[in-house]
Amino acid sequence: MTSNTRVVVIGAGLAGVRLARRLGELGTPALLVGDEEHAPYNRVLLAEVLAGRYAPEVITLPPPAGLLRTRVTGIDRAARTVSCADGMSIAYDTLVLATGSNPVLPPLRGLFTPDRRLPEGVHAFRTLDDCLGLAKAVRPGIRAVVIGGGLLGVSAARALAVRGAQVVLAQQAERLMERQLDPDASRLVRHHLTELGVEVHTECRVRDVRCVAGAVRSVELADGYALDADLVVLACGARPRTGLAEQAGLAVRKGVLVDDELRTSDPYVHAIGDCAQHDGTVYGLAAPALEQAEALAELLAGDPGARYRGTRSLTRLTLTGPGSPFDLAAFGETEARPGDDVVRLTDATRGTYRKVVVRDDRLVGGVLVGELGTVGALARAWEGAEPLPGDGPLLHLLTNDGGS
Repeated sequence: MTSNTRVVVIGAGLAGVRLARRLGELGTPALLVGDEEHAPYNRVLLAEVLAGRYAPEVITLPPPAGLLRTRVTGIDRAARTVSCADGMSIAYDTLVLATGSNPVLPPLRGLFTPDRRLPEGVHAFRTLDDCLGLAKAVRPGIRAVVIGGGLLGVSAARALAVRGAQVVLAQQAERLMERQLDPDASRLVRHHLTELGVEVHTECRVRDVRCVAGAVRSVELADGYALDADLVVLACGARPRTGLAEQAGLAVRKGVLVDDELRTSDPYVHAIGDCAQHDGTVYGLAAPALEQAEALAELLAGDPGARYRGTRSLTRLTLTGPGSPFDLAAFGETEARPGDDVVRLTDATRGTYRKVVVRDDRLVGGVLVGELGTVGALARAWEGAEPLPGDGPLLHLLTNDGGS
């Protein structure tokens, strides 16, 4: 069976769905090909589903007009066709790779069964199926170990704790969310998790997963200490899903290399989202993926001036649970260099922390924990990258809650 569609998008995640919907709005229909059995969904909200805050259907994305559920197995660039696992061949004039990323599975002894499956009780946390499997397995009192203390690991640990699990979070780095937060903000995140009952271990390397009869029973640390575990969550980051691109001979480094037109080394093939590497950066975040989709939609719909110049993205996280929500936001460089100006405001009573870093009269980063009323004004000043006025703007930006 062969079908002809001018634009074919592989991948029905945030980037692929946004691109297909936007193209439809601009009068350029696209065929979206996705290999998950579920309707497209917002992966950013998976931790809220795991915590029981949202039902799975709440995070469903509005579907585009054309959606085909099948797995693409290969790309023939000469013939401009893609082949699918069900035998279908789909012709394209323009192909867009929005294949996303795969979870990083750490090289731990005992992690895989002889047939290369994860043992019973060991879960990645990347897809809705992963989330539903975890939600089915978790119950009050179950012993859970989360491996990885980045954004995903912190979210997973919080969600499991809210569900009543006894959670241990093992982080190899010296602090939680070290890529986004400075030490002070990281300590506040750790304190919040501890209040929820999460036991946090930093500078802690997991060495071994111990199983009995194919089911996990404990996790062994590099120092020989063993953590009892009925449930293990792998939250060790993600890696761009580039297999199709590599097999097709496209230029790939960390991700599929793209230019400002989000065009790969083949002018008829583009890439967006987690799988794409633009100007040396693989973002792996929702905001850049959506911006790339918008820019590419404009370009493919006939705007010759449409370009993607990169994204200055803000990380935002809300940790819900007993008591009031714990909000944080971080952007740019949260650690100062020699010569930078730093302004901090801390209110221990209200549990708030605000910090900005200024270099050469420009705001280069900041982190806020607690009340986020000023985040809008700060983010706009950072994104604009313009020199700050000289009349004491930093204190104003940090305290003016009308800017959100």
